[in-house]
Amino acid sequence: MPQRDAGAVVILDSTWREDGGSKGQESKGFASALALAAQPQFAAVLAFASDGTTWGEASGTWIGNDDQNRAYILTAAHVFELPARTDAYVVRGPNGKILKIDKLWLHPRWNGDTDTRTGYDIALLRLSGPVTGIGEPPVLYSGKAEAGKLLTFVGYGSRGIGSTGQQDRFYSGSDKAAAQGVVDQFEPFDKTASDSDDAGNYLGVFLPKEDGSLKNPYGGKNRPVNRLVGLLGSGDSGGSAWIQTGGQWLLAGINSNGDNNAEYGSSSWFCRVSPHREWISRIFPAAKFQGE
Repeated sequence: MPQRDAGAVVILDSTWREDGGSKGQESKGFASALALAAQPQFAAVLAFASDGTTWGEASGTWIGNDDQNRAYILTAAHVFELPARTDAYVVRGPNGKILKIDKLWLHPRWNGDTDTRTGYDIALLRLSGPVTGIGEPPVLYSGKAEAGKLLTFVGYGSRGIGSTGQQDRFYSGSDKAAAQGVVDQFEPFDKTASDSDDAGNYLGVFLPKEDGSLKNPYGGKNRPVNRLVGLLGSGDSGGSAWIQTGGQWLLAGINSNGDNNAEYGSSSWFCRVSPHREWISRIFPAAKFQGE
């Protein structure tokens, strides 16, 4: 299926209505999605802007500062047009300070195509200054047990509901939003894949209808597991996807892409972080990892 870039979230119609969404008040129905994203464990998810004012064109997650007080941000490679430039975006810090990108690394096997390289849709940015005021940097997941886990994905960008998909009328403000989905699709790396073949290394979630009338193509449940279930909406990506294990929140994926119009029956996909541990640590040795 044709894929599109991913931004912030599309949620269940029922949750949208319960939270106050209605005709003419479309943007009012995202209270739960905004509240989930505002939880302190997701404070490291930051907004990008190409012009320093239009926040939410892309997202990224702070993973720590180096000994020279420069912040490192994990994001999706595809938010940068090739050849990638450090001046493509600036980043809004948690205190509102605007930080410039000092250096940029795209994964060397990223080729600009999410159809075949979702598993390499990863980039690291170094900022001109530190990110402060939000506690300790997140811990990155380094295990292999994402399948079947509840994934919480956070970012900035378009919003919508399952019956219509993402539409501009649902969006207001520049806050991050979040939704959840069960990892029903787990694709390991295929390191032997040719340049034209799918290289794997991604997680997939599916948006079922509340009444269970749509079959889950990955063999999972045909009904939402909770009222926070949703998808990534269209727009620039780079936000992060998290799992909770042993009572700890771990960053397990990068928001990459989805199919159709992000509506009931659609899927969203996330680049797995775990297999990129060596690449991340080589660039930023202070990155924290934990597996199962």
